[in-house]
Amino acid sequence: MITEEPLTDLIFNANDYRFKMIQVKGGTFMMGASPDDEDAKFWERPPHRVTLPSFYIGETCVTEELWAAVMGEIPYKAVLGTFLPMTGVSWNMCQEFLQKLNECTGKKFRLPTEAEWEFAARGGTQSRGCRYSGSNSILQVGWYRDNTDNTVQPIGTKAPNELGLFDMSGNVWEWCSDFYGKYTRETQTNPRGPRDGKRRVLRGGSAYNQAEDCRVTYRFSNPPVNAYAHFGLRLALNA
Repeated sequence: MITEEPLTDLIFNANDYRFKMIQVKGGTFMMGASPDDEDAKFWERPPHRVTLPSFYIGETCVTEELWAAVMGEIPYKAVLGTFLPMTGVSWNMCQEFLQKLNECTGKKFRLPTEAEWEFAARGGTQSRGCRYSGSNSILQVGWYRDNTDNTVQPIGTKAPNELGLFDMSGNVWEWCSDFYGKYTRETQTNPRGPRDGKRRVLRGGSAYNQAEDCRVTYRFSNPPVNAYAHFGLRLALNA
């Protein structure tokens, strides 16, 4: 019997704040919504085959504590020490954070591509084909409009997905590196999105959204200067 080698996770330290990156083994998957998903929107289709190399992704989204450890402060008044997701950040602000994080760690952290994000949310090569990240029940894995009173929740308080990743359905939208663009049926290898555009991709849904918006295939976008209360980020790193 052939068995997969165990995943090798990595622990990093940024100015005395420790955080974990989960290894996602490379593989091929069908990206986008399946034809039988009645809640899917046209911008989630057509499904198309994507192959990715291995990479690392944050076990959780970036917290207020990590942001403060790297940037020295957070851009609004908040109570630290409660493991809350960092919110209210634009795509451009995320780039500033990544630059400073890389300066203090000597690494090359980045935002995940949209394809990497969806592959990880689905559970990578261990995927069970769930509607949400780790379950067909949003209540098991996600914070959304009906169970949060429109308030973000501490990270890691719902069940993780197949890879051990928390909160990839609900809680906060997570910026991806890609410009937003329409899907095609073309088979792709390690796609990076369109070469240019006016909007950047966000994934995952949030505490402000209905359950349908927290599905692993749902796509959202915004101009990179926008910093709304439900926008956050998750780290990625090349393997």
